[in-house]
Amino acid sequence: MFNKNQDVAHSGKIETIIGPSVRVEGDFKGEGDLVIEGMLIGNLQTKNNLKIGQNAIVEAEVRANNAFISGKVKGNISVKGKIEITATAVILGDIKAQIISIESGALVQGKLIMPTRDIKNDEEKETTNEEEQAQ
Repeated sequence: MFNKNQDVAHSGKIETIIGPSVRVEGDFKGEGDLVIEGMLIGNLQTKNNLKIGQNAIVEAEVRANNAFISGKVKGNISVKGKIEITATAVILGDIKAQIISIESGALVQGKLIMPTRDIKNDEEKETTNEEEQAQ
């Protein structure tokens, strides 16, 4: 996934970049890594990684595999894996992800949702294993 020190333009894995002077309105759907440095209004979905740059503005429902957020997002974000939120990020909406990392200074106004289905299944397995060992 991306990190804040990575030069994303030269990483070789980026499929789409919405540059700082670009404004996109409507639904955006992609398969590969996506970097947003400009403005996107509508809906956003990628099956891979998403990076929203420090000066980017996104007003959309967002879905991605993993996300790295440094800019402004107005809308709910749903991530299958990990979301990293930097100190410069402003998020107005709910966030759903397996792993959530928020740096000090970030502004998040919404609910944080971390699905617990896998945790409950692991606890049930541990309880079952302890019961079997006791017998």
